[in-house]
Amino acid sequence: MTKEDLKGQVLAAIDKTREEIMAVGEDILRHPELGFKEERTTKVVADRLRELGLEVREGLAITGAAGVLDTGRRGPNVCVIAELDSVLCPGHPYADPVTGAAHACGHNAQVASVIGVAISLVLSGAKNYLSGRITFLGVPAEEYVEIEWRQALRKKGTIRFLGGKQELIARGFFDDVDMAMMVHLAGLSGDKVVSIGESSNGFIGKLVRYRGKEAHAGAAPHMGVNALNAAILGLIGVNLQRETWKEEDHVRVHPIITKGGDIVNVVPADVRIESYVRASSIEAMIDANSKVNRAFLAGAMAIGAGVTIEDLPGYLPRIPAPALMEVFRANAEELVGSSRVSDGGHSAGSSDIGDLSHIMPTIHPSVGGAKGSAHSEEFLVDDPEMAYVLPARLLATTVIDLLWDDASRARRIIEGFRPALTREEYLSTWEKILSRTR
Repeated sequence: MTKEDLKGQVLAAIDKTREEIMAVGEDILRHPELGFKEERTTKVVADRLRELGLEVREGLAITGAAGVLDTGRRGPNVCVIAELDSVLCPGHPYADPVTGAAHACGHNAQVASVIGVAISLVLSGAKNYLSGRITFLGVPAEEYVEIEWRQALRKKGTIRFLGGKQELIARGFFDDVDMAMMVHLAGLSGDKVVSIGESSNGFIGKLVRYRGKEAHAGAAPHMGVNALNAAILGLIGVNLQRETWKEEDHVRVHPIITKGGDIVNVVPADVRIESYVRASSIEAMIDANSKVNRAFLAGAMAIGAGVTIEDLPGYLPRIPAPALMEVFRANAEELVGSSRVSDGGHSAGSSDIGDLSHIMPTIHPSVGGAKGSAHSEEFLVDDPEMAYVLPARLLATTVIDLLWDDASRARRIIEGFRPALTREEYLSTWEKILSRTR
């Protein structure tokens, strides 16, 4: 058996089960769940992995699940990741009518493709020719939403971080994992099919609460302190900071008012804001966040209101892993042609895969198959084969390259990787970041 023969068997297994793989993606699409609440989605993942004979653990970071394919030979542990959660997008055609949750970011495609990788490696008997382990991880809560609710969990000690991968790092799940990879669904332009992502922004999360004084809004507004006015002045101050942020730092600040008062004829006394402060480096995140905090404080001072600002651990910027991406890219060029593979460059978006990339070699490329803008009601799969099946082919062939020949390629990548942080250093990093913005 040559490596190319094994790849052929794995790809044949994917082709044979392509309808099953696509059905998983369509099923998850129609049953979206928000982060740390993905009970049905996790059950789908766990049940499928058990059907393949894998040992499965559930309850990881509340709602995560993982199955392991052990080759029986010593070698690295390669983690193939699918994010389980959805965003809030009530206008999406497949939104949950009660919660407003919707797969407007394509995580349903990740679940389908990771199940496809597991099916193909098991059915092909690939473990007989590889060394090491493959962990198939369904991770909760990548989308940083419902911030106030998650912060309440954090204060109770239920979670330490607001993102699922971060929480798994803290709980030691990744302690025996050597590298990680995933593929994200995207709407790519032109004839491009695969985008090789490089880096992305990180961010600091924020909860801001202005407290004023209630009074009759018509008869005695002079007796009140308008917290909404304070918030508006704070937001204006944030916007006036934008010219101070350097282009190369890719700063993005996009606050929303989640509560603007209680009733219209009472001077607003309780106004709440959620925001991210994004940037491409930790230093730029800290600098921008300090300016945002000054602006919010100034709004309160001008009106005479009180304000509480909670800076929360967001996500770290993503660090590229060129040696690992080189393996993935070679398979992408082989399967779709080099002319259809593009360099993604830097993304101003953020993901907790960035946190993991500080600890181990990690890649996060994108594959087409969707139309519309991500996180919008127009974001839909328009090519199920590309969205659900192609990522499985790419990830499975990459796993084979990594773990073939006594996992020699994976071992070289690990030996050449210099982590930005150890796990212990990571766990204190966010406290250090937030202490510099207070």
